Amino acid sequence: MKLSRPVSWFLLAFGAWSWIIWVTFVKNLIKDSSGQAFHDGHATAFFWVHLTLAVVSFVLGTVVGAIGLRGLRALRRTS
Repeated sequence: MKLSRPVSWFLLAFGAWSWIIWVTFVKNLIKDSSGQAFHDGHATAFFWVHLTLAVVSFVLGTVVGAIGLRGLRALRRTS
């Protein structure tokens, strides 16, 4: 399957956006002072669920971005 240039760029941008958003989210989660993420110095279920969501999003963002990058490289080889 051959991806078009706009689709490849979109996938690459989506992968980068995913990393930017979720890295920021994890930083904020770790610095949480509301008591939702940590209680008496221990991580709560809220923390673990959201950390799991972030890790899955990192993996998916990386895979989607890699597909976009491969699409762009394939287009460059055929041009």
